[in-house]
Amino acid sequence: MKKTLLFLLFLPGLFLAIDGLAQKTTDSLAKQAYLADCIQYALAHRPLVRQSVIDQEIAERTVQSALAAWYPQIAAGYNLLHYLKLPVSLFPDLTTGEKRPVTIGVQNTSTASFSVTQSIFNRDLLLASQTQNVYREQATQTTVSNKINVVVNVSKAFYDLILTQRQVDILAEDITRLQRSLQDATNQYQSGIVDKTDPQRAKIALNNSLAQRKQYRDLVGAKIQTLKQLMGYPPNGQLQVTYDTLQLMNEVMLDTTLLVNPRNRIEYQLLQTQHQLLDANVRYNRWAYLPTVAAFGNYNFLYQNSSLGQLFSAVYPNSVIGLSVALPIFQGGRRTQQTKIAELQVQRLNWDLAALTSAVDAEYAQALANYKGNLAAYQALRENQALAEDVYRIINLQYRNGIKTYLDVTIAEADLRTARINVFNALYQVLISKLDVQQALGEIQF
Repeated sequence: MKKTLLFLLFLPGLFLAIDGLAQKTTDSLAKQAYLADCIQYALAHRPLVRQSVIDQEIAERTVQSALAAWYPQIAAGYNLLHYLKLPVSLFPDLTTGEKRPVTIGVQNTSTASFSVTQSIFNRDLLLASQTQNVYREQATQTTVSNKINVVVNVSKAFYDLILTQRQVDILAEDITRLQRSLQDATNQYQSGIVDKTDPQRAKIALNNSLAQRKQYRDLVGAKIQTLKQLMGYPPNGQLQVTYDTLQLMNEVMLDTTLLVNPRNRIEYQLLQTQHQLLDANVRYNRWAYLPTVAAFGNYNFLYQNSSLGQLFSAVYPNSVIGLSVALPIFQGGRRTQQTKIAELQVQRLNWDLAALTSAVDAEYAQALANYKGNLAAYQALRENQALAEDVYRIINLQYRNGIKTYLDVTIAEADLRTARINVFNALYQVLISKLDVQQALGEIQF
């Protein structure tokens, strides 16, 4: 009793701790969400995934419902009959042999019945027993397929968002540099060193960068909403994504020597599961000539009386047990046609498997080619960025010493800005193409 009381006192605190932990998890996601956090949240909250989990439970319930017919089926019934006019039958007279109409039965009849039926052999039940695990596997594979799609889509949306955020950051740095250049050009113009076109050019470049930053900032908001939708995140909830640029750069590498195996693809596994179900359907149609066998037992309480008030004064019970066998003899060729249809469905699915195998090979080849091309472009653009930074540093220094014109500085700034944006665009393309390669290989993990 004392232990129970202590537990009851401790229970509210336990619930508060659990609720606090859940709230902390939600807050941490809202304040700092890496890609892995977004994926895990999506796998737990995306409606498509939740529906797949429910579909798995539905499949389990469906299997259990079908298998329940193997158990004894018990039923009860009751009826109450009052004849307004009793039925008449013709019976031969014992003396003359002539058939005379005779009223039979009583005015009031009531029957309470109990019946038990046990299936012994039934092709529907046999099919359910043989395919129960296949149905469960099919539901599980569908969930896996949906989770893979969620991982890929959330990852791509995440990369797209951080690409746009990075473009905003690059433009912000560029604006700071242009504001400094504008001030320098203005000071030189006021000192009579340069003409007024230098500050005008600096102002034009600054206005362009400000307009581009405004455009990308608006895109960030739209892409955050897209990411929320793919994650199943509340539309009005706060979501702040975080990323490590160095880690992203380290994740671009991929083993390009791997060979694609269509059997690793969830789509191929789903088709194989469907193949098993169609094979079972062929067997089911071939079993159409087999009998249906069941045992049964009935127990009836029969009440009969001409007076309604005395109906239940006497009971006349009866009971019976038996075995029923139903054997189809001729079905007009229906069994043959249904069996042929089932066999043709299997043949058609074989071609689906062949088409998917070819498609997977082509998809992998295309994804791998895109990845290699994007990786080469990314590596080249990183080198270009380093060169552009060095060129801008030198030209800006020469301009300050009066060696170069401001036009040269403007061109160097534009080249540097373009080089930095191109590097991150290329990084985004590499990461996306890497995802495509992993999906083609069937290596998406979650």
